[in-house]
Amino acid sequence: MISMVKKALAVKSLIPAAVLESRICMTRGQNTMLDSDLAKLYQVTTSNFNKTVQRNLSRFPEDFMFQLIPEEWEAFRSRKGNALGRGGRRYMPFVFTEQGVAMLSSVLKSQRAVQVNIAIMRTFVHLREATINHKDLVRKISEMESKYDGQFQAVFGAIRKLMEPSPAPGKRRIGFSASAR
Repeated sequence: MISMVKKALAVKSLIPAAVLESRICMTRGQNTMLDSDLAKLYQVTTSNFNKTVQRNLSRFPEDFMFQLIPEEWEAFRSRKGNALGRGGRRYMPFVFTEQGVAMLSSVLKSQRAVQVNIAIMRTFVHLREATINHKDLVRKISEMESKYDGQFQAVFGAIRKLMEPSPAPGKRRIGFSASAR
């Protein structure tokens, strides 16, 4: 029993939830993770990770894993900034949905892979719960707004503004610009 508790604690501290949440992005309306991010978490090269997936391609239908198109890859890179590393890729990367990450546990057999998968699945569940709670809050505010008269409109407007996602900071160009004259 004690060893099970120690293992559970080890899994929780293996990868902080904030790190995992920062690697999950919305693509085609689904929460996804990039192949290179998953490879780093599993502590394998992206090449070896993708080779393992390709050997087991029948386990990864289109709704579990898909390849990004160039426009999606550019959007992904702009959201992540320059943190994606140096050099280029010879092909468009793959992204894995929650079901695809779950399927990885049947393909990747190491103890680290098992622990990482548990942490990732918990993060996906946490994000889903947060989304549901956010929708409930929006619904409740709408109900309250319809009950009260105009004197509370400023309060409800401020609450809605606080609930909106913050806009991504714009990139500032560095260097000399001829048009600045």
